[in-house]
Amino acid sequence: MFLSQLNPDQHQNAIMALSGESFDVLVIGGGVNGVGAALDAASRGLKVALIESQDIAAGTSSRSSKLIHGGLRYLQQYDFKLVREALHERELLVSTLCPHLVKPVGFLFPLTEKFKERTYVGAGLALYDALRGFQRVMPWHKHLSQKQINEIAPSLRPDIIMGAIKYFDAQVDDARHTLSVARTAARHGAVIATRVSAESLIRNGKRVVGVNARDLISGEMLAIKATVTVMCAGVWSDELHANFDLKPGYNVTMSKGVHIVLPGSAIKSDAGIILKTPVSVLFIIPWADKWIVGTTDTPYTGDRAEPFANREDVQYIVDQANRVLTPQIKIADIIGVYAGLRPLVANNKGSVTTKLSREHTVDRPAPGFVSIAGGKYTTYRIMGRDVIDLAVNELRKLSPESVTEKLPLIGADGYFALVQQVERIADESGLDSQTVTHLLNRYGSLISEILDLIKADASLAKKLDADLPYLKAEIYYAVSHEGARSVDDVISRRTRITFEAHNQGLDLADAIAEIIAPVLGWSTKERKASVAAYESLVVRELAALDELLSESEKVNS
Repeated sequence: MFLSQLNPDQHQNAIMALSGESFDVLVIGGGVNGVGAALDAASRGLKVALIESQDIAAGTSSRSSKLIHGGLRYLQQYDFKLVREALHERELLVSTLCPHLVKPVGFLFPLTEKFKERTYVGAGLALYDALRGFQRVMPWHKHLSQKQINEIAPSLRPDIIMGAIKYFDAQVDDARHTLSVARTAARHGAVIATRVSAESLIRNGKRVVGVNARDLISGEMLAIKATVTVMCAGVWSDELHANFDLKPGYNVTMSKGVHIVLPGSAIKSDAGIILKTPVSVLFIIPWADKWIVGTTDTPYTGDRAEPFANREDVQYIVDQANRVLTPQIKIADIIGVYAGLRPLVANNKGSVTTKLSREHTVDRPAPGFVSIAGGKYTTYRIMGRDVIDLAVNELRKLSPESVTEKLPLIGADGYFALVQQVERIADESGLDSQTVTHLLNRYGSLISEILDLIKADASLAKKLDADLPYLKAEIYYAVSHEGARSVDDVISRRTRITFEAHNQGLDLADAIAEIIAPVLGWSTKERKASVAAYESLVVRELAALDELLSESEKVNS
């Protein structure tokens, strides 16, 4: 009955529905919390719409550490409930909800002392493993000797590292996962519209009964009617509360998290590495043939739309990693840098806000309006459930319970069987087995839709670039099925070229625009404008990176 495709025709239909229909639930925000709430509500049988002013996962949800984890640091704070909850979600994601997207990844916890530290850290990791309960997808932690660690991770300094403990968490392409949640919500009837910005609330007395929103493509205003509006705006929460003339039960401050990307040759290790720092932890995370290293945690008051790293951020990451690495990494080794903003929630005194955990908060500042903020990526499903549980009270009718705990995302169904058929798929499609595996780990059972595009046009089987894994078919699919509407959407979120390529994909922008222009119905002027917009964004980011590199050269000269 409903389709998961997000494309220009679907977008036009969504705009018509927003202006002409009434909804049970309207969600504001296309980050992982927003799409998670939309999926939760739609899968309960409610009539749901979601609007996002930019692109799906345009903000924090595409700029995380890309880990699905319980949070070792919460053990030190004795927050066992939060760790248990996050580990339960991790196991669900790896085993059932989206095994094609969320994969186990091993981490080494280096030890600098032979006995006392090993006992203390080992006890903590044993508790970490035990808290996940009986559903155990990942291996148990194990102790490694100094000799073993020298073989597994030659880049760890043998003069100070006496051994290590290896444990497992999981990793994910955050933007792709968020998109998959959005498409699953659409598959269950949710109306999804990007480039639509909420400007004011529609009220009937004190009750909120919808939103006045602007279609940023056409410029037209839309009066969207909904029984309950659910705001999942992350770091934009305070600004929207003010715009809507609402007095919330919480305020959101911003914390900047910066990551650097290094070539695989910069660090020699068969596993990721986690380091305790003076303020938190630092992850050295394998990402295909590269490394992602981060993160920082510093207060931020700048532009929410374009957070950039500064020299202090990057120097901190490099300095912390170099405490244990040999040879030491240099700023000049850095391929890319990205910064994301984490919303930190503080409840206002005297409010009736319900803080459901130390991580996220739900609120009802007006009848017909609820919101959620905070949280961690791993527990997005819990947050979606919690805010919709509050929202359904506004509907004044019986609503089913959440079913997302047993609802796989699109692409998950049949994935494990397809993994067993890689060679057969390769033979039948003409693709090599490595490419088939790459596609399965991005699309799962939806690989058939990519293969259909290649059958229709064999030129789409070619790689976009020899040094990157992406096929031209994936670029086409980004706009024909995944809702991308610009060169930036494709390079930054449908693929991760923006930090995987040395020049952030600038030299690929024209080729990408050529592929997507026919699907989007672009004129030559529109195609060039989208390329220019991405180039402008990259120039600003590269200027910040060049400043880092030049400062490093001055220090080293």
